Amino acid sequence: MKNIREVPTECTVTEVGEIPSDWDVKLIGELGKVVRGGSPRPAGDPRFFNGSFIPWLTVAALTTLPESCMEVTETRGYLTKEGSEKSRILPADTVIIANSGATLGVAKILKLRCCANDGIAALIEQRAGSKEFLCYYINTQTEYLREVVAPGNGQPNLNTKLIRELPIPFPAEDEQRLIAEALSDVDGLITALDALIAKKQAIRQGLMQQLLTGRTRLPGFTKPWREVLLGEHVSYVKTVALSRAQLDNESPVRYLHYGDIHTRSSVTLDAAHETMPRVSSTLLRNAGRLQVGDLVFADASEDPDGVGKSVEVISVPSAGVVPGLHTIAARFDKSVLADGFKAYLQFIPAFRNALLRLAAGTKVLATTRSFISSIMLTLPDIDEQRAIALVIADADREIHGLLVRLAKARDVKQGMMQQLLTGRTRLPFKESVA
Repeated sequence: MKNIREVPTECTVTEVGEIPSDWDVKLIGELGKVVRGGSPRPAGDPRFFNGSFIPWLTVAALTTLPESCMEVTETRGYLTKEGSEKSRILPADTVIIANSGATLGVAKILKLRCCANDGIAALIEQRAGSKEFLCYYINTQTEYLREVVAPGNGQPNLNTKLIRELPIPFPAEDEQRLIAEALSDVDGLITALDALIAKKQAIRQGLMQQLLTGRTRLPGFTKPWREVLLGEHVSYVKTVALSRAQLDNESPVRYLHYGDIHTRSSVTLDAAHETMPRVSSTLLRNAGRLQVGDLVFADASEDPDGVGKSVEVISVPSAGVVPGLHTIAARFDKSVLADGFKAYLQFIPAFRNALLRLAAGTKVLATTRSFISSIMLTLPDIDEQRAIALVIADADREIHGLLVRLAKARDVKQGMMQQLLTGRTRLPFKESVA
């Protein structure tokens, strides 16, 4: 990382907070002309849309870009020549700002000449300032901008007046470029980690498709797989249905809510060490206690991806953990389903497809005890199950490690932005000589 130096002792309090006395404050409107894109009307008219004359950028396209991606290099469609005349053509290397939708207030640099819809504002004819520095600072102000937006067409809409009047800390442009370069280095790391995680996740998915179906066998395993009716090898632990309002953070007993199964990324539950909701023993009545190896399903999902979502319990605290609202706690015979392997039951195509078929037609896609018990699966023996689970778990651990690195890189970037964009920490630079 670039060397840093101490902030000058003299600072000035401004509308953007305390900044070094050798910095200035500018309004965005002082740096160039703020304009909005334009959408040809009527929307979808073939005279204007689905052409080949010029790329067409919508604010919705910005939602697909990673936060660490500063540049917009492609669009989703094209306009005809007639359509371009009813829109606004933006030149390449233009700062754009989303003024509506989920990305409201997010700034990026447009790297191609294109037309944009009216959900996008742009700073054209820019006379001063580093585009990259400007984007990084604007992106620290998205929460503020969302708080002060003017309503438009039934949804928040950031108008050009608010953008023009947004104050920006303004160091010398050489320093702006150095700050942007430092932040860009971290963005590069974040982008690389994102790509590596996506690659490792694809490899894991391929491993599961091969190993959990027997298409690929691990070395040393040749025994034929056998059919197993799950209902002949399972018992169910009694659940207790409580609302979030009945839970707390102090009681000794942990409580597993179905919502916490749906939102977690890990397929295992380390209940002895993870932060979990708690429940008073006075509310538990005759609820069962979970044991290591139990597989707990969420019994309802609003979308197909959540059907069969489950976690395998790998540890329990001394005070116990209970299965809660909308869960099914299955205790399988360990001579039929090995500990560790059960966590991946949800990824076996035959299992998921059976649950989806059985859930079809229900208002909310449901999983029931009878559904689970009715499923016939072809499974390897216990030793092969354990070996398969170890291979997939290794892939899971590698991905988890990368996710931890990604989270730390994002934290580093956040800290750098707070320091560098306010002048609390300075990068060494030589001021240009006029």
